[in-house]
Amino acid sequence: MNPQAKLISTMSLLLGTSITISSNHWMTAWIGLEINTLAILPLISKTHHPRAIEASTKYFLTQATASTLLLFASMINAWFSGQWDITQLTHPMSCVLSTIAISIKLGLVPFHFWFPEVLQGSTMTTCLLLTTIMKFPPITLFYLASPSLNSTLLTLMAITSTALGGWMGLNQTQTRKVLAYSSIAHLGWMTIILNYDPNLTLITFYLYTVTTSAIFLILNTTNTLKLSTVMTTWTKIPSLTTIFMLTLLSLAGLPPLTGFLPKWLIIQELTKQELTSTATAISLLSLLGLFFYLRLAYCATITLPPNFTNYMKQWQTNKPTNPLTTIFTSLSIMLLPLSPMMLTIS
Repeated sequence: MNPQAKLISTMSLLLGTSITISSNHWMTAWIGLEINTLAILPLISKTHHPRAIEASTKYFLTQATASTLLLFASMINAWFSGQWDITQLTHPMSCVLSTIAISIKLGLVPFHFWFPEVLQGSTMTTCLLLTTIMKFPPITLFYLASPSLNSTLLTLMAITSTALGGWMGLNQTQTRKVLAYSSIAHLGWMTIILNYDPNLTLITFYLYTVTTSAIFLILNTTNTLKLSTVMTTWTKIPSLTTIFMLTLLSLAGLPPLTGFLPKWLIIQELTKQELTSTATAISLLSLLGLFFYLRLAYCATITLPPNFTNYMKQWQTNKPTNPLTTIFTSLSIMLLPLSPMMLTIS
């Protein structure tokens, strides 16, 4: 890809995200989302592979539909209430339509169909952008409009997202699709607490971003696209493979790693709100995700590949490790002791 075109796309991506997260007017938020969509399309289709072209087409059609719905919802609200402020969403139809539009942009169930396919057709770096930065503006809109959103609809979508994200991830052999369904399951955790404590939604998103970024950077360093190649990466960078296992367990939410913090806080808050059955259901459904994280960790660190006579081990790579990988992996493993400070800041 042309460096100038790549620079323009990256700068437009940052600009669109900044406009959306800093706006309180529906029109400026919509403009930021559109800039984001147009900026990411060249990055998805830059390999000129048929699967990449298919992924960019699916992404464009889905995001265009969601943007149209969002604009329509904000116009209905402005027509009846005279308010364009994001926090002043009062009309019932506008509330439902905006919830659906933002859910399509995030990839919540039942609007998740596009997300795994788009990730499968993209490079690892683009997948990292799609699962982290591209989800920040819709999450911010959810955060701002959270008092007006339908709690029953959000809870239903959250539980089904956690269930389907864990269930569909069990069957996958491609690492990008595994992480796509992992993202859907984590979005369920972020959504279920939105009406009760929106700050917890942001904390969960930030920690998910750190952990997922670490995993994508490790997979990009070792050039791993399938589960079958995960088993052969231990000869490249053995220490990185060990850290990969810990990062996966952190994403699964096991203590004493960083990923345990948001799930612990969400379950605690749901219990305070007397939603014990909801907390129990989402906790049990997260065990499905734990299974495929453990399978990835098992393949990466414990399983040895079949040693045929014509099998060649991969030599240790001379490719330098990205400094960001070190930072993100450290944060994704060791942030739990800092949880009192993080809660005080939030």
